[in-house]
Amino acid sequence: MPAARMADLMTDSAEASSSFVIDPAKPVPAALRGAVLVLGNFDGVHRGHAELAREAVELARQRGRRPAALTFEPHPRSVFRPEEPVFRLTSPSVKAELLGGLGLPLTFVLPFNRDIAAIRAEAFIDDLLLGRLGAAGLVCGYDFHFGQGRAGSPEMLRERCEKEGIPVVVVPPFAWAGEAVSSTLIRTALEQGDVARAAELIGRPWFVRGVVAHGDKRGRELGYPTANLHLPRDCRLKYGIYAVRMKIDGIWHDGVASFGSRPTFDDGAPRLETFVFDFSGDLYGQQVDVAFVSWLRGEAKFDSLPALITQMDEDSARARDILARTPPFRP
Repeated sequence: MPAARMADLMTDSAEASSSFVIDPAKPVPAALRGAVLVLGNFDGVHRGHAELAREAVELARQRGRRPAALTFEPHPRSVFRPEEPVFRLTSPSVKAELLGGLGLPLTFVLPFNRDIAAIRAEAFIDDLLLGRLGAAGLVCGYDFHFGQGRAGSPEMLRERCEKEGIPVVVVPPFAWAGEAVSSTLIRTALEQGDVARAAELIGRPWFVRGVVAHGDKRGRELGYPTANLHLPRDCRLKYGIYAVRMKIDGIWHDGVASFGSRPTFDDGAPRLETFVFDFSGDLYGQQVDVAFVSWLRGEAKFDSLPALITQMDEDSARARDILARTPPFRP
């Protein structure tokens, strides 16, 4: 994939996208069979995934078929290690939407459980990929493993499918700025609050989506009314203050956000509170996206409300300055 500015990949998914959940007890509709499939978890839909999508789109063009993704939900680690929930970078619906923006208009979702994990690798290929889905071609990463005991490998996939005349493209590690891009690397950056590095690895700012909920109205009393989102419990973004942009009714607005437990007040459950600059309106109940552009500072406890307000003024000024120098997100 050609190098691109991170803003170039911050799409609103102009490609129409849809998901089809595979039911093991029912056949896949004939109209959906026969695609060129790209295989993976695609958490974060990052630059490496964009390279997989590019290969799938090209192979589909060559074979006169449409490209599609095959992914798994929930994340396999949550099935095998539920006590250690994985920090999900994208929800299933956002993942499908972003894949649509990469030219994959259809995402097949295979519900993952221990029964699926116990399927032998050979049966996964023969019965699911070639049988039920009728794959016309396959694309996967160099580290894609599948089937019982993760015995299935890209090499097995290629050997078994090419005997049936089905081409398989195995994509090598995709490096950006000298590092192999991975969802794990992006999670680590976010856990450190380094949203700028995460954005470089992803190819666009990392964002969350949620419905604005009622809070304690404290921000309004301080002169900083906020739109509050409750993020998933597995979110391990570092607590702190960030320069952000919020998408409201399809339009991106600059703002500043706090993610954390509000130590000055209650040390409660973590919440994302976003103050949108130069905006007035009722956002309660609306679905919004919040994209993280830059880290400002860590969460802190203040001895007085005037001290907190002074710091909020400084945070807002810094965020405005950073965002004024950040290119707009291009649809």
